[in-house]
Parts: sequence; C-alpha cells; structure tokens
Amino acid sequence: MCGICGCGQTEQKHDHNHSHEHGSDTHEHNHDSVDLGAERLVQVEQALLSKNNSYADQNRSYFQEHHIFALNLVSSPGAGKTTLLVETIKQLKDQFPIAVIEGDQQTEHDAERIRASGAPALQINTGRACHLDAHAIGHAVMDLKVADNSFLAIENVGNLVCPASFDLGEAHKVVVLSVTEGDDKPLKYPDMFHAADLMLINKIDLLPYVDFDVERCIQYAKQVNPDIQIMQLSTTKGTNFSDWTTWLSDRVIS
Repeated sequence: MCGICGCGQTEQKHDHNHSHEHGSDTHEHNHDSVDLGAERLVQVEQALLSKNNSYADQNRSYFQEHHIFALNLVSSPGAGKTTLLVETIKQLKDQFPIAVIEGDQQTEHDAERIRASGAPALQINTGRACHLDAHAIGHAVMDLKVADNSFLAIENVGNLVCPASFDLGEAHKVVVLSVTEGDDKPLKYPDMFHAADLMLINKIDLLPYVDFDVERCIQYAKQVNPDIQIMQLSTTKGTNFSDWTTWLSDRVIS
C-alpha cells in the first residue's frame, strides 16, 4: 500500500523480485508487504519516498549517461496527454528516436495508439496504484531498450495528486491542463503545479464553449510556482503546436 495515498502498489510492473541493470550498475529489489498501522503512516511515507528517490537517482544517472531526454507527463484523465504524444511523434519521429512508457490502471489502449503513430511503447498497468514509480520506470527503460540520444515520454496515470510526489528520474514534469477542467486547478492541486516546470493549457479551440479564464489560470499557476513555463495550444487543431515541438526539439538535440 502507498503511504501517500493509500493505493495498492503490488501490481505495478512485471516481476519485482529481481535485479536490473543501468549500464554497469545493478540493484536488487525485494518488495515486502507493509503494515499501514496509523502510528506508522508517516514513517512508511518517508520510507516509500526515500526508496523511490533512490531509484529515481539511478534512472536520472542512466538518462544523463545515455543522453536520453525524459519527460514525465502528468494531468487529470482526459486532458489530452496521449493525443499530444501521438501528434508529437508524427511530427518529430524523423528528427530523433522517440519511446513512450504508458501508465494506466488497466488496458493497453494508449500504448496501442502510440505504436500506431510510429514509436515503440510499453504499457505499465498499475492496478490499484494511481501513479508510476521510479522502480517501474527503470525496468521499463530496459525492456524498451530506449535508444541513446533520444526522447523518452513517460505518460503517467491520470491523476493530479500522487504523481506530484514521485520523482521518476525525469528532466522535467510537464502538466497538461485542458480548458474543459476549470481554471482553478493550479490552486486546487498546488503540489502538482509546483512540481511541474511546464504547463500546457490544451484544447484552447474549445475556449468559446467553456467557462475558462486563461489569464486567471496563468495567474493561479504563477502564484503556486513563479518559475513555471506556460504554453497555450490545441493539439487537435494544431494551434501553437510548434511552440511545444520547438521547446522539445531544442532540449533533445542540445
């Protein structure tokens, strides 16, 4: 069980009780059940985050060594992360290798969409867990055989709470916010917007039909995180999409 949110983590990934290698580094994993008595909740939470951060540090070292630019895409369900990645792959797959790790509680639907767009994808079904963890990502990178000098997109489980606390070793968290969700999300879920380096306000083609104040949303996001970068775009209509692809390309190729 997860000390952050109470979700079950036992179903995440393939086989937990084995080693995996990051270059010359090998580490062993043995996931024991945890007693979540109320008196131990804080200790369990700290232990979970500490263990996750250790795996995240190993992932980050591997990414840096192999020049893999990894992004952790987070959002509510339905904000448009998968559609964003599909269009990104179509436009950039000839410029550099792209691989995708998909996180969902069940099904392979999103991974199938990614593969159909021309990029390799691995689906992690988290079961009861509402976020990906760094241990799962380490195994997925090895299974996908992510190429050197590439872009790795990690599409997290649709959730604006728990993924904020779990470092995966990524270069940046990118939070995708659809205009259909409401402009107050940065204040309602401040931890996520504080953890993100970039916010994509998506589906701006729907602004005439929804009650969403873009400037107020930006103000709220800056209130939570003064350093957050913000882009407004429509993935389906292509509006301002080159702002995103240019931002991404500059960082993958550099």
